[in-house]
Amino acid sequence: MPARKRLRFDPVAEARRQWVERGWGSAASGMAMVTSIMRAQQIYLTRIDAVLRPFDLTFARFELLTLLSFTRSGALPLSKAGQRLQVHPASVTNVVDRLESQGLVRRLPHPTDRRTTLVEILPAGRQVLSGATAALNAEVFERPGVGAEDAAAIVALLGALRRSAGDFES
Repeated sequence: MPARKRLRFDPVAEARRQWVERGWGSAASGMAMVTSIMRAQQIYLTRIDAVLRPFDLTFARFELLTLLSFTRSGALPLSKAGQRLQVHPASVTNVVDRLESQGLVRRLPHPTDRRTTLVEILPAGRQVLSGATAALNAEVFERPGVGAEDAAAIVALLGALRRSAGDFES
């Protein structure tokens, strides 16, 4: 993928200026914040997709493998996985379908609840996850583009935003 040409100006700052000029000053800071967050997400997803491509993973599949690897048994009910990842049940089903076709997870009947299906990470899934995590740590998470203090401040600010939006309670 060819490198994208850098702009000589910040388009978010220019949009903010235009917002103010058009009489929408009371919304200008919020628009700039939301637009900046959306652009940052695009930047990170591009970086993450490039790192995960050699592992034949998307970030959604990586997240599910990671979640399963954090459990004691390596398995979770599909519904609980969706809740923890905060995605629609259909999205979890699609991710599990793909990971299952790759031989990285399997579906199992719940041992005590016949209505529940578990998804379990397989040894191949743990192996792929290990490599993908090492690559993401080295190429994205250890170098997020800001220093550790700024990263902590961003996490705190976005945590407050998420809390006020009802994303979590405490």
